[in-house]
Amino acid sequence: MNIVLVGSKHFGTEVLSKLIDAPSVTICAVVVSDVEDRLVAMAQQHGLSVRVQDNPKAVGGHEVPEGIDLIVTAYSHALITNDALAKARLGGIGYHPSLLPRHRGRAAVEWTVKAGDAIAGGTIYQLNDKWDAGAIVAQDWCFVLPGEDAGSLWRRALSPLGISLLSQTVIHIAQEGRVQAVAQQEEFATKAPVISA
Repeated sequence: MNIVLVGSKHFGTEVLSKLIDAPSVTICAVVVSDVEDRLVAMAQQHGLSVRVQDNPKAVGGHEVPEGIDLIVTAYSHALITNDALAKARLGGIGYHPSLLPRHRGRAAVEWTVKAGDAIAGGTIYQLNDKWDAGAIVAQDWCFVLPGEDAGSLWRRALSPLGISLLSQTVIHIAQEGRVQAVAQQEEFATKAPVISA
């Protein structure tokens, strides 16, 4: 299965390291918003094609090579446009650090803590033209420790959970040749906008 990885930072490099030698997975390109990102150096070490987004807030169809089966986002805040998704036979998937449809938005971990949730989790979902609203492909959960803040919850549990869940899901899709997903239950959706200081 041919994939494009759109990502950044530690999360993106960890997902790349898990998928680089995964059976049935070929990484055709890595797309980043910042040429200085650590993901660029890792991709280049492995001889992978690197593309830098024209617009840090969106990945367009011209940034996705031909012959792609799946677009995978690993710590990207860019919208994957419909013309980009149309170039991938199976569309795209991404990781969101909440149990969707709860806490849709950029501050999901912060809102998990702010809401006093005892249980947090992560979701692999299909990318579409709405933020964090695509069908659910896989989910996993963890407890929130008493007194834990968003940063420690992310580092301790949600980032490792997401790296593992996203990597395992990509490998499973490669083996199955298809994406199985269930629509989100809209009646339980909550928003997680950025919290201003």
